[in-house]
Amino acid sequence: MAAHLAVVVLAAGKGTRMRSTLPKVLHRLGGRTILEQVLHNLKGLAHQHCVVVVGYGADRVRAQIDRPDIAFVEQTEQLGTGHAVQQVMPLLMDFSGHVLVLNGDAPLIRPGTLERLVTTHVQSGAEATILTARLADPTGYGRVFLDSEGQVLQVIEHRDCTPEQRLNTLINAGIYCYRWERLAEVLPALKADNDQSELYLPDTLLQLANVAQVEVDDPTEVLGINDRLQLAEASRVLNTRTLERLMRAGVTIVDPASVTVDDTVEVEADVIIEPQTHLRGQTRIAAGCRIGPGTLIEDSLLDTEATVLYSVLHGARVGALSRIGPYAHLRSESVIGKGCRIGNFVEVKKASVGDGSAAAHLSYLGDATLGERVNIGAGTIIANYDGKHKHHTRLGDAVKTGANSVLVAPLSLGDGVNVAAGSTVTEDVSQGLVIARPRQVVKPEWRPSYESS
Repeated sequence: MAAHLAVVVLAAGKGTRMRSTLPKVLHRLGGRTILEQVLHNLKGLAHQHCVVVVGYGADRVRAQIDRPDIAFVEQTEQLGTGHAVQQVMPLLMDFSGHVLVLNGDAPLIRPGTLERLVTTHVQSGAEATILTARLADPTGYGRVFLDSEGQVLQVIEHRDCTPEQRLNTLINAGIYCYRWERLAEVLPALKADNDQSELYLPDTLLQLANVAQVEVDDPTEVLGINDRLQLAEASRVLNTRTLERLMRAGVTIVDPASVTVDDTVEVEADVIIEPQTHLRGQTRIAAGCRIGPGTLIEDSLLDTEATVLYSVLHGARVGALSRIGPYAHLRSESVIGKGCRIGNFVEVKKASVGDGSAAAHLSYLGDATLGERVNIGAGTIIANYDGKHKHHTRLGDAVKTGANSVLVAPLSLGDGVNVAAGSTVTEDVSQGLVIARPRQVVKPEWRPSYESS
């Protein structure tokens, strides 16, 4: 491994073929933006500097990648990859060592492949080493031409290749490792002698005496993203890798073809993931949970042996042995304790539910704190909004609400309070039974007016 390594990520392009105002590198896959995934792939690779070259949407890219260990330089005119790296030269003026150059729109490269590239480069003593791959359809990629000893003779961009040269399937992956001192010597001499009038970084290879190459074992690693079709394909590849990693680690995925799991998600062993389940963002699933079928969980935490069936969770926490669903909705800041039951058509928002509590069906719990062993009867809702402000409700331990009750916030019910079915409770109750409904009246002799006539 190099004693001194700098990393340069090229992320200045607009991505016209994405048909979007969003910079291409900020489109998402696997729980991260494309650029964040590229930077994530640097994990384990010791480096002293990381510079991202930005251009289109530079302020948005900087705001998204808000990390103190990353420096940014701006390429105000997108005049090619060579021109982009030229913008980095002032930042690395006093640097001595090796430079790894990556494309910001190629998120599938594995960390181990980058380590192999850098290690091979340093140990070989080459002035430059490039990553290559053989593709069944190399359209759009620059072709790499080798001599009889496997050294790089030339890299020619696809658009500049002759029909015969395009038959070569060995492509330039757009990932390079240079001895920085030599690259800094030849960069200023680049010329735009091509049909795009751009400065191509591969042209520097013609000025170097010893250029090596490392061919990837898995060609999907080098797939770039230029349009929505390629974004979908990259997402599919990354999802397949994630599912394979989880299954090898002891997770059961009943139908991988119908399941998506972000690369950012953590799932422990002995979890069962049923069909049509999607896990996203910063979700963490503890051992023994059963998830799905038909479930979406995003940015949520599930403790051991929790069950979620046909439900949607966003920004929620679920305690051990709790059962969620079917058709429950846990919204942001919902905290469900241990051994709870949140059942059919129950919505929870910004509420804490104590251990052993249950809301089995047809309820809304918003902006509330529920104690332990609370039982919410069918049809109970917390009316937390007065048209302008949200108000809080507190239920003590062992509170029970009858069916079709309305708790009008702000409200506090003490430990053990029972709410009679059909009640609308508007005032605090410290103990006992509250009945807040009209008295039943029966008129056995009553008849409709049209019958009496």
